Amino acid sequence: MRIEILTIGDELLLGFTIDTNGAHLARELASVGIEIVRRSSVGDGAEDIAAAVREALDRTGAVITTGGLGPTADDLTKPSIAALFGRAMVMDAEHLAWLEERWRTRFGGELPHSNRQQALMPEGARKLVNRHGSAPGVWLEDERGRWVAMLPGVPREMRGMLADELGPILRERAAREQAARGATGEPTVVRSRTLRTTAIAESAIADRLGDLARGMDGLSLAYLPGHEGVDLRLTARDRTAADADAALARGIDALRAHVAQWAYGEDATDMAQVILERCRADGLTLAVAESCTGGLLGARLTSVPGSSDVFLGGVISYANAVKVDALGVPAEMLREHGAVSEPVAARMARGARERLGARIGVAITGVAGPGGGTEEKPVGTVWTAVDVDGEVRTHRSVFIGDRAEIRFRASQFALELVRRTLARPAAD
Repeated sequence: MRIEILTIGDELLLGFTIDTNGAHLARELASVGIEIVRRSSVGDGAEDIAAAVREALDRTGAVITTGGLGPTADDLTKPSIAALFGRAMVMDAEHLAWLEERWRTRFGGELPHSNRQQALMPEGARKLVNRHGSAPGVWLEDERGRWVAMLPGVPREMRGMLADELGPILRERAAREQAARGATGEPTVVRSRTLRTTAIAESAIADRLGDLARGMDGLSLAYLPGHEGVDLRLTARDRTAADADAALARGIDALRAHVAQWAYGEDATDMAQVILERCRADGLTLAVAESCTGGLLGARLTSVPGSSDVFLGGVISYANAVKVDALGVPAEMLREHGAVSEPVAARMARGARERLGARIGVAITGVAGPGGGTEEKPVGTVWTAVDVDGEVRTHRSVFIGDRAEIRFRASQFALELVRRTLARPAAD
C-alpha cells in the first residue's frame, strides 16, 4: 500500500510548529509495511487544501491528512475535501449530542455555536472515533476506491486515533491488497534501529566503519548528526518482520563493534537516563555545579522519572562570587586562571561533591557566547570535570554552534565524561 501524508496549517508553513505528525505517521505505518511515498504541508486555505489532496489522489489514491478539524473559521479540511468528492456536509446528530453533553459536564454551559461544526460530516463518510478529544476523524472514499483519512492536528489526538481507529483499518486493507495480488507468505515491513554515539565526528565514524559505511546485508545506513552526537540508523525494507529484526540485530552488533567506545544506547535512549541507571546500579549519588549551562544539566537529569534516588542537587554558580561562596573555589585560583579553566572546573566538581554529600561531582564552566570569547578561550570553550570520591578527570572542549547548541553540547559531554569515568576510572 502506497500513501501520501498531508499536514495542514499555516503555523507549519510559517515555521512556528514543527511537523511531528507526519514523522510519527511515517514511522508507524512503515513498521507495518505501508509505504509513505510523499509528505507535504499546506496552509489553511480551502483551495490550497483541495488542490493538494486532488494531486495526491491522482498520484496514489490514498491520503492521510492531519489538522483543520477544529471549531474555528480556519478549520476548513472537511468541507474542502467533501467538495472535492462532490459530497454535501451533514450534521451528525449523535456526535452533536455528545458534544453538548461533554460541554455541559466539563464547563457547565451551552455548547458554543462554533463548536457545532465539529459535528458536521461529509455525506456518506465513515466517522473515526476520537477518544482523546472532541473532533472526530473522517474516512471518505469514492467509487474508484480512492480515499482520504482526516485526523486532528493535535499530536496527542492524532497518535491516539492512529492506534485506535486508522491503524487497524489500514492494516486490514493492506492485507486485502496483498491477497488480491496473489502474494503469499507474511507481509513485508520497513523497520529501523538506531545506534546512538556521542563525542565522535561523523567523518571519524565513517573512517572506522570502512566498507560497512555503505550499508550491510541489504540494510541502508544513515548518519544523523545532532546536538547529542551522531545517530547511526539502519533500515530494513521489503523483508518479513522476523527477517528484518534479525538483520537489524546483526547490523547493530556490527556497528557497535567498530564504535563501542562512543556508543551509549539505541533508538530514543537519553544520556541522562544512561548515567542515572549506571549510578543506581553502582550505588552512587551525583551532584552538579554549573556555570555556562545555567542548570541545563540538572534539568536533564531531573527530567528522568525516579532520578531522585541518584541525583541530590546542584549549584548554578554563574557568578564568580557564587563559585567562591557556594563551592569553595579559591578567589586566587579564579584570579590566576580565570573561571573557564581546568583548575576551576576541578574545584567546582569537588565543591559540588563535598557540599552536597554526593559520591560524584560534575562541573561545567565555559564561554557559551555569542560574546565573551578571547583568542585563548574562544566562544565554545568549555572545561568539564568529574570528581568520583576525590579522583578527578577533566576535559577541555571547543563546541560549535550558537549559544543554545553550545550549552546543550556541554551538558551532553558532561554526561559522557561521567560515563567514561565510571567505565574506565583510570582514563587515558
